[in-house]
Amino acid sequence: MTDLVLYTNPMSRGRIARVMLEEVAVPYRTEIVTYGPAMKSLDYRSVNPMGKVPAIKHGATIVTECAAICAYLAETFPEAGLAPTADERGAYFRWMFFAAGPLEAAVTNRSLGINVPEDRRRMVGYGSFESVMDTLEYAVSATSYIAGKRFTAADVYVGSHIGWGLQFGSIEKRPAFEAYCRRLTARPAWQRANALDDAAMAELPQAAAG
Repeated sequence: MTDLVLYTNPMSRGRIARVMLEEVAVPYRTEIVTYGPAMKSLDYRSVNPMGKVPAIKHGATIVTECAAICAYLAETFPEAGLAPTADERGAYFRWMFFAAGPLEAAVTNRSLGINVPEDRRRMVGYGSFESVMDTLEYAVSATSYIAGKRFTAADVYVGSHIGWGLQFGSIEKRPAFEAYCRRLTARPAWQRANALDDAAMAELPQAAAG
C-alpha cells in the first residue's frame, strides 16, 4: 500500500491536485469524498478541519490547499523536475501566490456579482477584475511557462485556474490564455488526470456529487 493518499471529489479543486500527482508520477491512492455528511464528518475533519477537498496525506504529513499541495509535491519529489531552480524561484512563487490570492478573489467576487466600488479598491488585494486579467495576461505572455521556458508546478496551479475560467466563462477568452492552456492540456499527465476524474465523476451518484 502506498503512503500517499489523495482525498478528492471529481467535481472540485481536487482536479488540480490530481494533475500534480500525475505529473510527479509516484504511486498514490485515491479516496473519493462525497459532498454533504461525508465531507463534513468527524472522520474527514481529522484530515481537513474545514471539511473541504482536496487534501493529501503523505505518511504522517497532511497538506491542504491546492497551491500548497502543488508546492509540497514538487519539493518532496524533486526527481519530477517540477520545483523551481534558483533563477525560477521569484516568478514561480510570485505567480502561484498571485493565482491563490488576487486571481481567485477577483474571479469569485465577479461570479457572485460583487462589484467593488472604485473608491474602495484599495481595500481588496486585487484592486479590480480588469487589472487582474491584464496582469494574468502579462504573466502567461512573457515566457512559454509561468516561471520561464520550463514547465513547473506553478503552471499546474495557475493553468488550472485559467482552464476552469475559460470553460465556465469566469475568465475572459483572450488568445494568450487559450494558447497557454493548450500547451498545458496537451501534456500526457494532464490528460491522464482528467480521464481519471472524468471516470470517477461518471461513477459518482448525482445526489452525492454536490
